[in-house]
Amino acid sequence: MFLTIIFLHLSKKNFSASIAYGLQSLVIMSFFLNSFFETNNLTILLVVFLTLIVKVVLAPLFFIRLIKKNALAFSVSTYLNMPLTIISIAILTFIAHDQKFSPLTNIVPVNQDSLSLALSAIFLSLLLIINRKGALSQILGVLSLENSIVAFVIFAGLERNPTLQIGIIFNIGIWILIATIFMSMILKHFGTLNVSSMNNLKD
Repeated sequence: MFLTIIFLHLSKKNFSASIAYGLQSLVIMSFFLNSFFETNNLTILLVVFLTLIVKVVLAPLFFIRLIKKNALAFSVSTYLNMPLTIISIAILTFIAHDQKFSPLTNIVPVNQDSLSLALSAIFLSLLLIINRKGALSQILGVLSLENSIVAFVIFAGLERNPTLQIGIIFNIGIWILIATIFMSMILKHFGTLNVSSMNNLKD
């Protein structure tokens, strides 16, 4: 999952980025599936199926269809150039493994390394949202952030909490809904997904 976020930072093609998000969601689904085998919790099984249908299959297909329909072959540029982006990735990953975050990453001592990677993924997803100029890339960053938070929840052993399970199910639907409506409105109004072209916004 961490590597897919790195790929999202380095990728220049929207199509590849959409596939990477699907693979990332597949990894998240496998985490839930493993949790189901350990607990036999039917709510977790529901999350598995929803993640598979909505995030692994439907969301990437929607993005790919949007790319083909609007000829979005390549993602737009980033605010930071590639060397600075790589340096930022390294710094944020180092910060996530710093002792200052040990109260968070030590929630489950046996999963400390996994929790640190999940925290790194959260930071890198935030960087992806900030650094990319394309709305599609930013939406993928938001969805990647949600996946990263879910991964942290799983490694912290909190996914068995019924309230969190309901929240995760709600998030799966809401985030995808927001993403599709947001991009459709931008395309309809501005004719582009390049946010740097939207300098003169009017009510």
